Amino acid sequence: MSEQAYIPRAKSHYNDAIRAKMQEQFNYTNPMEIPKIEKVVLNIGVGETTKDTKIIKSAYAALETIAGQKPVITKAKKSVASFKLREDMPIGVKVTLRKDQMYEFIDRLVTIALPRVRDFRGLNGKSFDGNGNFAMGLKEHIVFPEIDYDSVDHMWGMDIIVCTSAKTDAEAKALLTEFNFPFSK
Repeated sequence: MSEQAYIPRAKSHYNDAIRAKMQEQFNYTNPMEIPKIEKVVLNIGVGETTKDTKIIKSAYAALETIAGQKPVITKAKKSVASFKLREDMPIGVKVTLRKDQMYEFIDRLVTIALPRVRDFRGLNGKSFDGNGNFAMGLKEHIVFPEIDYDSVDHMWGMDIIVCTSAKTDAEAKALLTEFNFPFSK
């Protein structure tokens, strides 16, 4: 009895279908030129910590549940008196997903979380940074199935950045479209 290693659905789809389509569409001569997703960065900014520093624990637990790995607490670099912000005060949490966890997250985001977003009309196709990276935001973190509605004490907004190895935004958009990202027309 041989044990077969688990391969995420999005990763096998990339290897089996997307790579061939991208090579055909953009006429890459070298297979190493074909763009791929390098990492996904999840970020929750917690501005309310200036009033109560215990709130960061709620965002930390939520992001840990969504990502499946421990987040990093980000701290303020400078003090800003008008925001009542002191240096080294916790102001957010972030996590970087790579390899299999990244593909699992992308699969859950596209197939489960985005269809659950209220009044969803598609992702903005202009949210690329010029270097092939895509950024999007969610207003509520509860669209992910891992989050238990009854245990939620705060609604957190979330930034999701998908970093690709594509050289242009057109290549990156074609890559993400193949991953079934629902871009608005």
